[in-house]
Amino acid sequence: MNWDQLLSLKRYGDTNKRLRKEQNEGRLGFEVDYDRIIFSSEFRSLQDKTQVVPLSKTDFVHTRLTHSLEVSVVGRSLGRKVGELLLKKHPHLETTHGFKMNDFGAIVASAALAHDIGNPPFGHSGEKAIGAYFKQGDGTSFKSEMSAKEYQDLCDFEGNANGFKILTESREGREGGLRLSYATLGAFMKYPKESLPKRPTAHIADKKYGFFQSEKQMFVEVANELGLTKRSNEHLSFCRHPLAYLVEAADDICYTIIDFEDGINLGLIDEDYALEYLISLVRDTINTQKYNVLKSKQDRVSYLRALAIGNLINEAARVFMDNEDDILQGKFESALLDVCKFKAQIEDIIAISVKNVYQSKEVIDKEIAGYEILNQLLKSYGSLAYNSYNGDLSSYDKLLLKTLPENVVFKDDSLYDNLITVCLFISKLSDSNAMLLYNRLKGNLA
Repeated sequence: MNWDQLLSLKRYGDTNKRLRKEQNEGRLGFEVDYDRIIFSSEFRSLQDKTQVVPLSKTDFVHTRLTHSLEVSVVGRSLGRKVGELLLKKHPHLETTHGFKMNDFGAIVASAALAHDIGNPPFGHSGEKAIGAYFKQGDGTSFKSEMSAKEYQDLCDFEGNANGFKILTESREGREGGLRLSYATLGAFMKYPKESLPKRPTAHIADKKYGFFQSEKQMFVEVANELGLTKRSNEHLSFCRHPLAYLVEAADDICYTIIDFEDGINLGLIDEDYALEYLISLVRDTINTQKYNVLKSKQDRVSYLRALAIGNLINEAARVFMDNEDDILQGKFESALLDVCKFKAQIEDIIAISVKNVYQSKEVIDKEIAGYEILNQLLKSYGSLAYNSYNGDLSSYDKLLLKTLPENVVFKDDSLYDNLITVCLFISKLSDSNAMLLYNRLKGNLA
């Protein structure tokens, strides 16, 4: 892979090549990507979607929206830092093509901003609830109507693949979805493979999958434009876009540090105990005089959080540049933070978050509620999708159709497409709207 191709400004439907040196410096193509994501309805719905604590009404606990904004900020800093180093190593990118340090920051920031846009309500339990409906629930009855890969898309419903669908899916009046640059779409694609086979190797790019069968053609078009190296002749799988490692690192940095911070602020993690772990990340950069005058818990945690994030950005950039050649050849098999010098400290912090936050009673109780809500929605709308496919709508189905947005269209030639459409509709619901719709379907109109 080479950076000349990897930084493609092409958008869906382009007939002429977009050149960086011809870009309007006042509104660069990669920055347009950021704007389009920010103003999308799918991004706005993240303000009422779970990050860690579902349906939390506490001001300082993160939603998917605040998490995505913070990951984007970290991603921008990380992208700029790496961009500066890459331009020194590959000066022709600037002298011949006109690329700047900030272009790398803009690509990573945009992809990071969108990294959770495909996640359903109720956090990662939402993904599991959708998958459970098809693996163990009523959705098992649909298996014989689909190919193995189509059925696997549903059984292991994946927010990353759903995000790619949201960003790229064409519909009437909106060809190519948000029409982001292919460089940004490439950086977004953390798992550039289809759903089967599952985890064929230990490579980080094989951990999950990155597109549904319904977006297969678009995925291949993006990969080919960017020059991503194909990894298998037996199934569709590509090497990662190098900047996807930076998007992943920005997310890893934020959920490691900021989920931990939420746990402290919620009282789920003891402050004195927690601060020791944060200090272990910043021991070489902390200003003890400044730290000792901070009076409130929130100020102390905020100060350590900022230092920790800064240190992890610098370390992630170092690991990336040390391994750039292997990354371009598709040989780098780990997440950046998995091989950084702070690996042990990160693992300790995550272990505490898992025990005290992710497995807290409040989180578990509301995840159980999320399972029940999504299962009921899938039962109702899954049946509607099947009956539409068979051309046999009941009176109840016809009423359900009226609850769907106008852009939700069912087909009579593909049950898979209908079921993916249902999952897409449900995934776009905020936590509150999913609960509201559930109550309506149960007859609770109050």
